[in-house]
Amino acid sequence: MLLEALRADARLADWLRDLESESAPRGAALLPEADELADVLLDLTVAHEHINELVALRARLVADAAAMTLLARCVRRFVRDMGEIGKGWEPPPFPASTGALGRCFHVYVFVAALPFVRAYHRSRGIPDDVSRRTLADLGRHVAVHHRRLGTPGLLFPWWISLHFHGELFQLGRLQFQRARLGQRMGRAVAAAGRGSGPGDPCLNLHITDFRGPLSPAACERSLALAREFFALHFPDERYDVAVCHSWLLDPQLKRYLPADSNIVRFQDRFEVAYEETIPDDGVPVGFVFGDPELPVAGLPRRNSVERAVGDHLRAGGHWYGGHGWFAW
Repeated sequence: MLLEALRADARLADWLRDLESESAPRGAALLPEADELADVLLDLTVAHEHINELVALRARLVADAAAMTLLARCVRRFVRDMGEIGKGWEPPPFPASTGALGRCFHVYVFVAALPFVRAYHRSRGIPDDVSRRTLADLGRHVAVHHRRLGTPGLLFPWWISLHFHGELFQLGRLQFQRARLGQRMGRAVAAAGRGSGPGDPCLNLHITDFRGPLSPAACERSLALAREFFALHFPDERYDVAVCHSWLLDPQLKRYLPADSNIVRFQDRFEVAYEETIPDDGVPVGFVFGDPELPVAGLPRRNSVERAVGDHLRAGGHWYGGHGWFAW
């Protein structure tokens, strides 16, 4: 059973105790019926080849009363404080010992939470197309899991929690997260005289997989959409700066890519807030090649970004996360 495998993992013991400290929820979490689940998953852009497995696993989940109670508790905890910045609940990934059901459990949590986030979106007047494209990131990350491990699942369920908690929205090519300035970023912004500092609201920009080129035109369109979107749907929140934390802002990329490349032109939008000192080579390898554990020596050189990432590592260099901001 799922809970037995979870309790056997010491890493998850505190997480389970925290959930089980709540009173048992009334009734089971509202999962779509088996004959409706396929349509819901397709609406979330889960690939067709995964639908049969996820529908079949639903039957195993529903037959496990303890797992269904856990699911209901997860949903109840997750939708608490819906839309409040930084108060979303971050579910941990489950260990391999939990099998296929554990691998896909968080997919069902988000499916069960779907009515709550849609109700929140409606309460803010968020258009259906923005809601649909935002929540479609669930399917994108099922695809990321499949690309890396060959099966459906979610590598980073905590990431999808931002979308389903009303904190992040897909607006064109970029995603925009309602967030707050951290200490180092906030101090850099304050030092530039922007009037904002640590703890103040900001918009955190994210660049997704499977969305085409990061062209200047696509970025401009996203920024224009975001300026209109947040002014209209979150008029009570004031954003003075946009920030980005990404390997794409590592200034070393300018040594390998031409000045008119999409990545360099994206970098040029930002003021450098601070430089990272701890290397994180697996992040660019994972994003560019699909698996952060790939041997460096065999990384392909099919385009300029692949050559930049692989050649730099093969020469003994390292990649670092970049941290930048610009006035909103």
